[in-house]
Amino acid sequence: MAMTEEQLSRIKKELERVYVALLEDIRNEQDANRNQQIADLLGRVAVDSADVSVADALADLNVELIDRHIQGIRDVEAARQRISDGSFGACVDCENNVGFERLLAYPTAKRCLSCQETREKMFAHKATPRL
Repeated sequence: MAMTEEQLSRIKKELERVYVALLEDIRNEQDANRNQQIADLLGRVAVDSADVSVADALADLNVELIDRHIQGIRDVEAARQRISDGSFGACVDCENNVGFERLLAYPTAKRCLSCQETREKMFAHKATPRL
């Protein structure tokens, strides 16, 4: 079932909201990183190896967060492309309808719930800490 213009308009507004929020998150992460670098330069004190390790872990976490936000922006752009080419709302695996409620909750979804669950089961792996 194709979406109505009103439904599509709501999805577009939600995509824009997500996009703006992701850009703001990236800016905030970058500002926090810059502020930390300035504080580090101004407050040079003797540090031990534990301090260096924590600083490295925090820097890695910051990069991971920004990378995750950038991937979110790519997902929004891909959803916008699917809207413009007419494939938005169709599951990329089975071509069935993804469903308006799912798209409203998760506007970048490209799979129906059934295909997404199958994919998650197939590619599930035991979580391993990376820090």
